[in-house]
Amino acid sequence: MKVNGYEIKPFANLVGAKLEGANLEGADLQGANLRYTNLRGAILQGANLVGANLEGAILRDANLVGAILQGANLVGANLVDANLREANLWVANLQGAILRGANLQGANLEGANLEGAILRVANLRGANLENAYLVGADLQGANLRYTNLRGAILQGANLRGANLEGAKLQGANLWGANLEDANLEDANLRGAILQGADLQGANLWGADLEGANLEGANLEGANLWGANLEDANLEDANLQGADLQGAKLQGAILRSANVTGTILDKKEVLQDDKDLKIKELEEELKKYKDTLKALLDT
Repeated sequence: MKVNGYEIKPFANLVGAKLEGANLEGADLQGANLRYTNLRGAILQGANLVGANLEGAILRDANLVGAILQGANLVGANLVDANLREANLWVANLQGAILRGANLQGANLEGANLEGAILRVANLRGANLENAYLVGADLQGANLRYTNLRGAILQGANLRGANLEGAKLQGANLWGANLEDANLEDANLRGAILQGADLQGANLWGADLEGANLEGANLEGANLWGANLEDANLEDANLQGADLQGAKLQGAILRSANVTGTILDKKEVLQDDKDLKIKELEEELKKYKDTLKALLDT
């Protein structure tokens, strides 16, 4: 198969080839060398690119729907506004790739390397990013609703204003990540590392943070209404003005946390950590009274 004079076949050497707008739907380019190739606007729907080398390739506006890119090298590739819906990028290397505005809905990125990748306003709804490496990645304003990020490493990542509603983040590493104004409603963050993370103004309504490490995290003005914070570590965390109405705090560590203006219920606004200690004592006393009453009634 020849396109624009280039032989399209497995393991083909297409370094620097000019294939802009080419129709390569379903093409077999397994193991092909496509370094710095111009594939802007190309149709690669369902193409086999397993193990292909696409380092520095231009894939802007390309159609890669359902493409197979397992183990492909996409380091520094330009995928701005590309359509990668349902694409298979298992363990692919996308380090430093530009995926701004790309559509990755339902894509498989399990174990992929996205270190330093730019994914601003990208659509990753329902994508699989389990155990993916996203250190320093830019996901500002990205759509990550119902995305699987179990065990993903997002250390220092920018998730400002990102939509993570219902996302699975169990055991994820978000140390020092920027989650300012992010939507984490009903997200599962059990056992996640959020040490030093910025969650100022974030929406964590109904989120599950059981056993999460939030030491030194900034939760100023965050919405934690009905959140599960059982056994969570909030030592030195900033909870100033945060809304914790209906939140579960059993076993949570709040040592040296800033709780000035923190809302525990509609009628109670804490002034400082002394108020929190009093509140904890009142709760323990209530439990004791309830237990004593139950014993007397038997």
